[in-house]
Amino acid sequence: MLTDFKKFIMRGNVLDLAVAVIIGGAFGKIVSSLVNDIIMPVIGLILGGISFVDLRIIIKAATETTEEVAITYGQFFQNALDFIIIALAIFLMIRAITSRQKEAAAAPAPPPPPPPEVVLLTEIRNLLKQDRDTD
Repeated sequence: MLTDFKKFIMRGNVLDLAVAVIIGGAFGKIVSSLVNDIIMPVIGLILGGISFVDLRIIIKAATETTEEVAITYGQFFQNALDFIIIALAIFLMIRAITSRQKEAAAAPAPPPPPPPEVVLLTEIRNLLKQDRDTD
């Protein structure tokens, strides 16, 4: 059972998936930073200094014994923007990869060389033709 597990883990697609998850996590952090630190402050400034994280609808105000109950739709907008940017980046990467694959597939492969018998017969034919032309 241990050898079967080792074979399963060492298959290429499992390793590719592991690498993709790790890189995806790091990419998600980069996109979150882009949205939180660069895009959202600009949008907030355009909208009059509003921070999206602070946007919420208070359903029940906080008291001394209970916490505030609120719908934080600003955080939702920020997460939605994160998702859209990540989806756009993945779309552009996949589009670039598929266009390169199409270019590679569109280029015709050179024809295979003829078998040695055909090359030999062609040489014999050319020699016979040459002898007839000299006569």
